[in-house]
Amino acid sequence: MTATDYVRGKTAPEKPAIGRFSSVLKETTGFIVLALLLLIAAPLLLDIFRLGLAAKYLSLAFCAVGIVLVWGYGGILSLGQGVFFGMGSYMIAMFLKLEATQSASSAQALSEFFGSNLPDFMVWNSVEELPWWWEPFHHVWFTLPAIVLVPPVIAFVFAYLVFRRRVGGVYFAIVTLSLSAIMSIVIIGQQGVTGGVNGITDFRTFMGIDLNEDKVKVAMYLATAVLLLLCVFIGRFIALSRLGKILVAIRDREDRVRFSGYDTALFKAFVFAVAATFSSIGGALYSIQTGLASPSLVGIVPSIEMVIYAAVGGRLSVIGAVYGTFIVGAAKTFFSENFVEYWMYFIGGLFVVIVMFLPHGLAGLFDRAREVMRMRRSVATLNPATDKES
Repeated sequence: MTATDYVRGKTAPEKPAIGRFSSVLKETTGFIVLALLLLIAAPLLLDIFRLGLAAKYLSLAFCAVGIVLVWGYGGILSLGQGVFFGMGSYMIAMFLKLEATQSASSAQALSEFFGSNLPDFMVWNSVEELPWWWEPFHHVWFTLPAIVLVPPVIAFVFAYLVFRRRVGGVYFAIVTLSLSAIMSIVIIGQQGVTGGVNGITDFRTFMGIDLNEDKVKVAMYLATAVLLLLCVFIGRFIALSRLGKILVAIRDREDRVRFSGYDTALFKAFVFAVAATFSSIGGALYSIQTGLASPSLVGIVPSIEMVIYAAVGGRLSVIGAVYGTFIVGAAKTFFSENFVEYWMYFIGGLFVVIVMFLPHGLAGLFDRAREVMRMRRSVATLNPATDKES
């Protein structure tokens, strides 16, 4: 049987119409439940501080959704999603910092004190002129499209060149991990134009809107939730489409897919670019809501944590990635607030338990429970007398 047959779904008998309907119904129900939790339950149940934390978790969930597509369906373990998260974070931070420098704020006051209209950290580092690549970020009409377009273009070119040389598996993971380290080192080393280890901070407005107002925080949370749901929908569409079948075929038997005439490097580079887009959008939303763009968000540790989010939720579940990110983030907050000295040990223990006892994440646990219930119903149907006696 050829890989083309595999992609067309001919490796096994076609699922009955009832089975396909049940699968679609399950996915639709899961998406609706997630939407209700994010858009209705959370704003009603959480105070403004906790809602801000939830918005931060959801910003990180963009990366986890992309990793599910890349790792779960494409079989590409990327440990460099922090690079693209950082790109989105720094691009929006550059726009916000330039806006803050020109408005009535502490950033403007510092710049005026030093007799310069540059961002404060540039003044402190004796930068005399705004770098040319900062100039376009004076404009929101450039910044927002750049966040969506620049990271995926870079990701696609990089990934295609790497995959064309048939670099994969652990070697690709090492390459992407190295990129995270390199980007963090470059940001810290170029302190005069990136803010260095402190990053870019002290911006409080977006297009004149005060980001510290409670109603703006609620609106930003809702905007983050809606954009995340859109990314989840796109991720599910890709996973269930012909492209998703090709990705699974490449993951399982790439040699057969290649021999059948498919350019496997093209498909893998494309899904890697999609994941980069999701991460960049998440990074931009994260910086808007936290008021910070830092090299600590693009290094090795956050990139590995993003993979953990996907693993906790389930590497084959786009919806599970959101739950996994939220649970890990909430656990970190809870343990750090209540067990100040030992919270890192609790988080480490949580990860060990997930890997040892839940290899398919929370989504796998849910599927297992659903399968047990289905088997019990089947047994009860076949043995009604036994069921009545019990």
